[in-house]
Amino acid sequence: MLLPVLPASAQVVSVPVPPSAQVAPIVAVPTIPLPQLTDAQAMQLAALLLRDTLAQGLSLAVPQPMDAAARDQLVRDALDHARAVHAGRLAEADFQRDWGLRPPVFDPLPGFADAVRRDRIAAWFAALPPPYSGYDGLKAGLQRYRGIVAAGGWSALPAGPDLGMGATGPRVFALRNRLAVEDTDVAATGAFDAKLVEAVRRAQRRYGLNPTGIVSTQTLAALNVPATARVRQIMANMERWRWLPQDLPRDRIQVNIAAAVLTVFDGDQPVMSMRAVTGRPGDETPMLSSTIHSVVLNPPWNVPTSIATKELWPKEKKSPGYFKRNGFRVIDGTRLQQKAGDQSALGRYKFDFDNAFSVYLHDTPSRAKFASFSRLASHGCVRLEKPADLAQLLLKGDPAWTPEAIAATIDKGETVRARLAKPVSVYLLYWTAFASGNGQMNFRDDPYGWDATLAAKIEARSASQLVAAR
Repeated sequence: MLLPVLPASAQVVSVPVPPSAQVAPIVAVPTIPLPQLTDAQAMQLAALLLRDTLAQGLSLAVPQPMDAAARDQLVRDALDHARAVHAGRLAEADFQRDWGLRPPVFDPLPGFADAVRRDRIAAWFAALPPPYSGYDGLKAGLQRYRGIVAAGGWSALPAGPDLGMGATGPRVFALRNRLAVEDTDVAATGAFDAKLVEAVRRAQRRYGLNPTGIVSTQTLAALNVPATARVRQIMANMERWRWLPQDLPRDRIQVNIAAAVLTVFDGDQPVMSMRAVTGRPGDETPMLSSTIHSVVLNPPWNVPTSIATKELWPKEKKSPGYFKRNGFRVIDGTRLQQKAGDQSALGRYKFDFDNAFSVYLHDTPSRAKFASFSRLASHGCVRLEKPADLAQLLLKGDPAWTPEAIAATIDKGETVRARLAKPVSVYLLYWTAFASGNGQMNFRDDPYGWDATLAAKIEARSASQLVAAR
């Protein structure tokens, strides 16, 4: 999934903070007095809150009647809503360690007071959400899928043999009805014909599955995810958008962890994309942002203690000589290092960036996994399908690192760190729901269970805020 171009008209600018920074608390003590609303402004603000809390995937009650105390509470509710829409609903305590992104600190009171003074409350509201078309696509998808839920959702398809071309019967009828909820081009009746094959393929592409046109176990499971779960999935992804800075660097690298895809942006335009292998459940690839500062050619692998203890020492014990056969040496009696070369788990390229999780992008001698549609198999680092292409792109323009110089260094087998003349921002993100250019929603599995966890935290924070408001 590609992040869209940021609109030049984005009105809200915030300064991103490092992962260690504290998120602004849900309830902040105002630094200036609450602005006093006119009758018309109070009615307008109440209407905006009522409409926008659902649209933004949040929940909030508007106090009634609108006496003086209720108006002050309405202002506090508006400020709380502004923080949630602009910088996320979560508090610092809600973030897991491997959710290494943090939203910018945001105090909505000065902007709101100015909007009241100039009678521009609606414009202030409109400028609160993240200024990305990707967020707007999710917002539209949220409205659509809430409508699907309100209409009764969809029924789960019964289990049975795989369905493909020529199949008939009640399960094909049920399949057509199920697909038609999300795909208006699907007719309600008919056998499993060529048009239905294409409809199944469209659905499989939306779910990140191999587009075979045959409904087997994985496709059935994706179709049977309830519409209510899809709503919560969209809400979770909207929250993650709020954790990003208001202005993403125009030159950057992004990895969608859930989809296991890397994309390079040059001047805010995607110029390279490749498959990746990301962390398997239990060895999750963290969400984070950093800066790639160098490419290591022919990198040795300093084996993490956990991997050495759980996986490699048992192999040596079971088959003496395993270390020697695979290029490992023991350092200080305990630490393992695998020498650079064709056997190295890091391959011939490693892309370094500072982070608290000791992860990086790298090559791999194991290429088979890139052909799979499910590519969560690493210990947390990100393996790349085309690392040589990425290295050449990042080092382009450096006279010391022409493609020929890179190839010559690789061939010599020497370990060399090539510093980037222009470091490049890198974002490891977890997108499981996103809209295509035509507005069609796409979903991926939630392999780490982060969607469900995040949606529950959003709901809990919204509920606690509602109780506090009362």
